[in-house]
Amino acid sequence: MILSRPRPEYNFPGLKPGDRWCLCATRWREALEAGVAPPVVLAASHSGALRFVSLDALQRYALDSEDS
Repeated sequence: MILSRPRPEYNFPGLKPGDRWCLCATRWREALEAGVAPPVVLAASHSGALRFVSLDALQRYALDSEDS
């Protein structure tokens, strides 16, 4: 499913710029490896993500605290 597209059958309006959503660490790593990793809100990230992704990688994509 492409999250940016509305899915009325699921009552999902689609995402718009500025929206946030949960992405599992393995999918985020997959996006990172493909060169399309989305920004990360570190304060909202579970420490268990570090089993799959390095802290350095997450920090490179972290939003500034003022944007969180």
